[in-house]
Amino acid sequence: MRLSIVSLAKPILHGYFRSSCSWRVRIAFALKGIEYEQIPVNLIKDGGQQLTDQYKALNPMQQVPAVEIDGIILSQSLAVIQYIDETRQGPKLLPACPKKRAQVRMICDIIASGIQPLQNLYVIQKIGADKAQWAQHFIQRGFQALEPILKETAGTYCVGDEISMADICLVPQVYNAERFKVDVGQFPTIDRLNQTLVGVEAFKLSHPSCQPDTPADLRS
Repeated sequence: MRLSIVSLAKPILHGYFRSSCSWRVRIAFALKGIEYEQIPVNLIKDGGQQLTDQYKALNPMQQVPAVEIDGIILSQSLAVIQYIDETRQGPKLLPACPKKRAQVRMICDIIASGIQPLQNLYVIQKIGADKAQWAQHFIQRGFQALEPILKETAGTYCVGDEISMADICLVPQVYNAERFKVDVGQFPTIDRLNQTLVGVEAFKLSHPSCQPDTPADLRS
């Protein structure tokens, strides 16, 4: 089959170094061995570069990430991950087994719908002085639900012994929990999985501490 010039072009990730959703996409690209370009979108500088008309044309929700790939623009991290899983070679990010695949999606939805949006930058900026307590509450609540589920589904990783989209969602959320001073040790399954995953090369390469737009004082 002949590949089009569009499909041969490197994907372009418009994202922010500390954005959970951007990080999810970086992990997926790394796991798949996909080369891509990064264009930083600083969520704080100049009042938020995601709020410009130029960026709004890429992502009408004015959030990160936005990914230019194969002649289209995708703007939700899970949609991007599932698209590259369906169109690119490399380790599968969704299990072949329907039951396990449903479990992966359930875990992803708990994080991507029930935890992360309630403590992302846009929401936190609206809360005011109680923002840390607010974030802690919703992360804690989400992890209390996630821990018994993962206790049932986990092997080496979130669902069995293969890295999946669930693991891609978990690590950035644990990073956020630690930023907001949540004691992750009270959730032993989450803590164990995270400690295993952060040692995987794809998760190291995609970490917020080593991105092109990472501030010098946060680099490692």
